[in-house]
Amino acid sequence: MFQKILVANRGEIALRVICACKELGISTVAVYSDADRNALHVRFADEAVCIGPARSSESYLNIPQVISAAEITNVDAIHPGYGFLSENANFAKVCQASKITFIGPRPEILELMGEKDRARREMKSAGVPTVPGSDGVIEDEAQLVKEAEKIGYPLILKASAGGGGRGMRVVRNLEELVPAYQTARNEAQQAFGTPDVYAEKFLERPRHIEFQVLGDEHGKVIHLGERECSIQRRHQKLVEESPSPAIDARKREELGAVVVKALEKVGYTNAGTVEFLMDEDGSIYFIEMNTRIQVEHPVTERVTGVDLIKAQIKISAGETLEAAAGQVHFNGHAIECRINAEDPETFVPCAGRITAYQPPGGTGVRVDSAAYTGAYIPPYYDSLIAKLITHGRDRAEAIARMRRALEMFVIEGIKTSIPLQRRILADPEFAAGRLDTHFLERMFAAGGK
Repeated sequence: MFQKILVANRGEIALRVICACKELGISTVAVYSDADRNALHVRFADEAVCIGPARSSESYLNIPQVISAAEITNVDAIHPGYGFLSENANFAKVCQASKITFIGPRPEILELMGEKDRARREMKSAGVPTVPGSDGVIEDEAQLVKEAEKIGYPLILKASAGGGGRGMRVVRNLEELVPAYQTARNEAQQAFGTPDVYAEKFLERPRHIEFQVLGDEHGKVIHLGERECSIQRRHQKLVEESPSPAIDARKREELGAVVVKALEKVGYTNAGTVEFLMDEDGSIYFIEMNTRIQVEHPVTERVTGVDLIKAQIKISAGETLEAAAGQVHFNGHAIECRINAEDPETFVPCAGRITAYQPPGGTGVRVDSAAYTGAYIPPYYDSLIAKLITHGRDRAEAIARMRRALEMFVIEGIKTSIPLQRRILADPEFAAGRLDTHFLERMFAAGGK
């Protein structure tokens, strides 16, 4: 087992990793920017190293600075959390060259799954259902027109190297096709350093379903069930739950077996998430894979009893899945609300100082956060400040506990997403499990009543 791990992240996920390390008896090193000097992950780590100015490009994304911090503190491994360098194949290679274990998949897997069109082809060849689309990157406008005729309208253009809605355009007819292609390529170039885009059939009202997986260094892969992540705005998730109201035990077993077989074929290791869209007729299609721990991992932890961060660490240390995760049993229902520092009406980020912070508690309630009274939320990073998770014997109890917990969550001094999430949890459509990625649009159109 590792003796010391550097946590190459900030905020709640850095603190989450530190907690897991403490329970495993592993020393920790925090890295921080000038803006995070007073952050909780800095306070609770055994050692801390400042790696640069506030901007992430000069600190948390600065590979030489992160590696220097790891070398001067003599760590065995680096846990990247999510975001920042977590899916950066070059960073994983640098860790290898520096004889530091990267807690995550091997660089070649990061590269494969990071190129969305390659990942889609690989999954398709392994028997995973995929959305009808182009066979790889679209090289020019002539190919674009041919692919559009083959796929049909509406279709969606996506950046091959990215996500989060950037480099993405929906096209509903031939007249929109070329302008959308040019715009998507320009956005992709600016956001990801490459203009490559590919095309897929656009599903009008899909559900977003994802399967959590773990793979060890000995060739074994398991899945830990699915999460429903359909409540989104601007392709960013707001509410997640496990299991999905749309997936029954038979479908879970069937799709899970396909996912496991495909990932064993590619030699996947560590934690990952295989993401799907489910059409209104129940057809399900692979869209991409995230080769890291997810923000919403706690809902899977609550229904399976598996500590995914500990499992990541144990797998990277060479342990088998039996030792890292044990037998997986599904129990009850869990829901997570991402509490963001932003205006709940406009979604504009809201930096500032928290003047009062009182998280909820009670049966079935978990809060993952690095916030506290007096903490300053800087404008340089993601707006996530806390994750509120509830667990119940069934979905109705999990919803009831979430509604109660949202009412009892006190955060003052900044605006947060809590008012919006209270509206979502009170919506009859949500209670009935009638979800898709356009849920919020309909709720706003109806006034949230």
